[in-house]
Amino acid sequence: MAKTITITDSLVPNPAPQSTIIRLENIFKIYGSGETEVKALNDVNLTIYEGEYCSIMGPSGSGKSTAMNIIGCLDRPTAGQYYLDNVDVAQMDDAELAKIRNIKLGFVFQQFHLLPQLTALENVILPMVYASINPTERRDRAAAALKKVGLENRLNNKPNQLSGGQQQRVAIARAIVNRPVVLLADEPTGALDSRTTQEVLDIFGELNASGITVVMVTHEPEVARQTQRIVWFRDGEVIHTNLTPTDLTQLAMS
Repeated sequence: MAKTITITDSLVPNPAPQSTIIRLENIFKIYGSGETEVKALNDVNLTIYEGEYCSIMGPSGSGKSTAMNIIGCLDRPTAGQYYLDNVDVAQMDDAELAKIRNIKLGFVFQQFHLLPQLTALENVILPMVYASINPTERRDRAAAALKKVGLENRLNNKPNQLSGGQQQRVAIARAIVNRPVVLLADEPTGALDSRTTQEVLDIFGELNASGITVVMVTHEPEVARQTQRIVWFRDGEVIHTNLTPTDLTQLAMS
């Protein structure tokens, strides 16, 4: 007899949230036209609440990276509405999107994207320059962010003087220094070993516990299981919106 796999995402209630931070409504992303048309996202609806720690998963080509690019205001949907902190940003122009990205969003990537000629402190200061924050406050906030990720003794080190895990910590500090409403992480542990991966995930957990909303794209089940909620994409659609770590194990076995 075949084993029955029960996925309970539709039965698991969301915690009572203070507010909605991210809301995708009927989002389509289409590349090409006619015979070459590809629907990277097909009528995607997704809500993420303030203070959540959410991971996005799915096989290659599932649409998860396209969704992250739209959530991160790095791309626009072909159709649909995207509300970020209750503002519809779906059709904003490039200048408006750049401002939104710098003020409301923090980014952490698999490759750390630190400027090699700058120190850790200077790398973290950089987003505040674009936000027109005064120089004294920039330095104080950058130092505080680096202390938050355990690098208070590495302020003047350049990236080549830091380990991979330390470089990712600098990237996290840079992502949170402008006090974003959402921290977006795209495969943030993909370039790290298992011990360093756990250290970085511990930082994400601490940041979330302090009230920061965290959304992470990952292909690693062991990483996703440390988040509160798992969203599963397939063929450009959201198949499951509220998987638990146990559900993810069952899905992998099905």
